[in-house]
Amino acid sequence: MKKGLYLGITLLLIGLLAACGGDDGSSDLLEDDKLTVGVTAGPHEEILEKVAEVAEEEGLTIETVIFSDYVMPNVSLSEGEIDINSFQTEPFFDHMNEERGLELIKVADTVTFPMGIYSEQVGDISELEDGSSLALPSDPTNSGRALLLFEQAGLITLEEGLGVNATVNDIAENPNNYEFIELDPAQIPRQLGEVDAAAINSNFALEAGLVPGKDSIYIEQDSTFVNLIAVREENKDDEVVQQFIDIYQTDEVKQFVEENFDGSVVPGW
Repeated sequence: MKKGLYLGITLLLIGLLAACGGDDGSSDLLEDDKLTVGVTAGPHEEILEKVAEVAEEEGLTIETVIFSDYVMPNVSLSEGEIDINSFQTEPFFDHMNEERGLELIKVADTVTFPMGIYSEQVGDISELEDGSSLALPSDPTNSGRALLLFEQAGLITLEEGLGVNATVNDIAENPNNYEFIELDPAQIPRQLGEVDAAAINSNFALEAGLVPGKDSIYIEQDSTFVNLIAVREENKDDEVVQQFIDIYQTDEVKQFVEENFDGSVVPGW
């Protein structure tokens, strides 16, 4: 009786272990002929349209999902609603991963969007008066990037060593008593007329009809804020992910970027 019971338990355990061990993770693999890619509206969307065109020739279908903010593309990727996203700089990506506990990973560089300062009130950065209101993005990394831009333009001085982690509380010198107003980055172009000047991400500037190289009163110099392609960690080695990267970084896509954005978007690979 006991022998039969032990045998039954042993067979059950073997069956369970076989069932667990038989899953090689293949269910987590992405489809090899179709990808759902999240981007923000504007240049990232336009570039992805070109990528999709090239991909179609290679038998890979790209389905585009367009987002209007910087948070949901990472949340949607983490939750499996999309396969890849392409819209963000590495400092922002690192901040989101840490803040929300996301298990996302960078797999490649894409393009750089120099951030610019824009104004409907003045035509040159030197014309800003004492007490002028300056808008900047409210999310942490883009806020820090904007403050570095203001410092680069000679408007303020920041505490040393903070880099992109600087906040408005880290302004060491503000000799002209500028007022800093943090706004949702996507909303800043619409509210440009309500402030004296504003730091605007180029994708949102272009979406609003502004040309960074022509319309900004000051533009970021030697930007290190290259955008990236992100996936869930379990998909980083999927062949279709590498195929997508190879297509994105083709000379054909590079030429499209260079010819269509007048230097406002720069290939970063």
